[in-house]
Amino acid sequence: VEAAKKAFAVGSPWRNLSAADRRNLLLKLADLVERDRIYLEEVESLDNGKPLGLKGNYGSKVDLSLVIDCYRYYAGWTDKITGDTIPVDEKTLCYTRKEPIGVCACIIPWNFPLLMQAWKIAPALACGNTVVLKTSEKTPLSALHVCKLIKEAGFPPGVVNVVNGYGVPTGEYLARHRDVSKIAFTGSTAVGHQMLKISSETNLKRVSLELGGKSPMIVFDDADLETALATAHMGQFLNQGQVCCASSRVFVQEGVYEKFVQEVVKRAHDIKLGSFTDGPVEQGPQVDKKQYDKVLGYIKKGKKEGAKILTGGGPSGLKGYFIQPTVFVDVTDDMTIAKEEIFGPVMCIFKFRTEEEVIKQANNTLYGLAAIIVSRNVARAMSVANQIQAGTVWINTYGTFDSNIPFGGYKESGHGRDK
Repeated sequence: VEAAKKAFAVGSPWRNLSAADRRNLLLKLADLVERDRIYLEEVESLDNGKPLGLKGNYGSKVDLSLVIDCYRYYAGWTDKITGDTIPVDEKTLCYTRKEPIGVCACIIPWNFPLLMQAWKIAPALACGNTVVLKTSEKTPLSALHVCKLIKEAGFPPGVVNVVNGYGVPTGEYLARHRDVSKIAFTGSTAVGHQMLKISSETNLKRVSLELGGKSPMIVFDDADLETALATAHMGQFLNQGQVCCASSRVFVQEGVYEKFVQEVVKRAHDIKLGSFTDGPVEQGPQVDKKQYDKVLGYIKKGKKEGAKILTGGGPSGLKGYFIQPTVFVDVTDDMTIAKEEIFGPVMCIFKFRTEEEVIKQANNTLYGLAAIIVSRNVARAMSVANQIQAGTVWINTYGTFDSNIPFGGYKESGHGRDK
């Protein structure tokens, strides 16, 4: 923090750079990430367990493309941050000036380490801030290599600092530090509450939160079935289900329910599991034993509370923390698996009759991060989207994460926007 504070001081090399200079540094960093992308892809998969993304599958190769695009996108913003001139009277000049906040502490999770790093530091640097980034203790490796690239790109000392450690004490220390002006946190809702509490107890630093989710997917009778199946499959099983905006509650209208369930179960059953070194696999292991046990605990609880498993439901049998892609039906709103974020390859399917009914069910959650609607009736889809309490609503697609699209939630999914 001291190094970041010093780098932000008036008259420092960083503060004396022009907007164009900051742009060039970010573009240089993007070029260096692109140069080393094969190495970074392998490190990311080794550290996190996700596949590489061969033969059209999702994996670290997809993440790297998004990372490079993010740095280049924000490089383009450095010289486009302007204020306003406000007319008052002829003797007074009144204007607004957008200024950097100062030292930003960015705390990122383990599910998308490189991408979360880019989402946090690229906009902060574009605006002229300095950064202290805390990685997850589960996945520190790829961020450390990016540190080398930041230095190679020519950023002045102290502008970007990376620390490794657990949430307590490392994350809490950053949150309580009075020289930190902003906390940008991505993680659990429980810790998000703590971040706001700590801010109120210290220097009232600004806090942006991207937290958990229990995102609904709504499939209407008139949906294109292939679109619905592909969207549901990606929405739940991408990244081993370790996605905050996973479509973990799938609501299917009764007219297409049986056909949808039959096909989505077949696709889940056919997912190829394996290590990233095994070639073109679709699903890797959960990130660690703690997450593995947590997901299996939710599956056990779902069965105990009366939901029915149509495929999966336990360990895969492979060496490591592999869990079978699992599909539950006969799920009700009061079940634990319908209310809590599982963060694993577990899909919960509900049957509904009317539009009014499903809107009420979709919003019956503490969370509000994302939602998906699948229907050929665009007018209805947009009307329903406007009634869903979610920060992002995809219609007939899933997972559009372009750098110019803001990302964040309603309710206990947090506030503020990343990117």
